[in-house]
Amino acid sequence: MVIVCVIDYNAVDAIVRPAAEALRGRTLVNLTADSPDRARETAAWAAEHGIDYLDGSILTPAVSIGTDRAVVIYSGPEEAFAAHRAALAAFGGRADHLGTDPGRAAAFDVAVLDFCWTAVSGYLHALALARTENIRAAELVPYALGIGDLLTHMVPQFAEQVDAGEYPGDQSNVVSLAAGMEHVVHAAEARGLDTSLIGAALGMARRVIDAGQGRDGIPRLVDAV
Repeated sequence: MVIVCVIDYNAVDAIVRPAAEALRGRTLVNLTADSPDRARETAAWAAEHGIDYLDGSILTPAVSIGTDRAVVIYSGPEEAFAAHRAALAAFGGRADHLGTDPGRAAAFDVAVLDFCWTAVSGYLHALALARTENIRAAELVPYALGIGDLLTHMVPQFAEQVDAGEYPGDQSNVVSLAAGMEHVVHAAEARGLDTSLIGAALGMARRVIDAGQGRDGIPRLVDAV
């Protein structure tokens, strides 16, 4: 087994493609983050050269590796994963095989990163907005943590509604969501802040409202995306 974990698939290609003959008959485990399509392209290249291929993604920080907190996901041939599972266990924590489609691990990864970095960007924008009102970042922390607690309830609830295709708006709906976001945009614009991030979210909400679905629950925005 050969493991590669670098900055992106361009770096992977530069490293492994010249070594195709040396890799023949081995299993290449690629833990480099990139898109699902790039993972599938690399898997096809590996198959052409007689190389077993597992694509993987590390979903936890580098400091988690070797501890119980590590989470590494894989996709590709199940037999290749089974053959090397004991060695891969050295990363610690969870090692989940998510299916034979080589792009599946990367698909999970980009979806989780989408959630992570959009949320982080929202928090940083909130700190910038707070600063314009002479609120120190440390002062905002206990209230921002409250939003984090709220998200732990929203994540599974929204997932259930999206999978069912049912969006009850009995507790909150898209109209109320849009109203809240409009307040943020107004306050941010008044202070000369960039509103492209919150503006994009508001634009999605308005599309749902314009489609006559404003009384539906917030997860209806998945359809707008």
